[in-house]
Amino acid sequence: MKSKKELLRILRTPEDQFVIDVTGKKNGRGAYLCRSAACFEAAAKSRGLERSFQCGVSGEVYRELLEEFERLEAE
Repeated sequence: MKSKKELLRILRTPEDQFVIDVTGKKNGRGAYLCRSAACFEAAAKSRGLERSFQCGVSGEVYRELLEEFERLEAE
């Protein structure tokens, strides 16, 4: 278990888009992951986002989010 400040929020907007919410305050359904690309890859492999959001998440969305994770990890 980690505090919210140590986690990154993945957000599904009302328009059914998936984005990384760095502030943790945007509207929409969210899921939290630790701030590493390895953690995100594990969630993608186990389809954790699909379970959290109760909908299908395409491979393209996973690729875009992984690129964002890697970019944020490099900062």
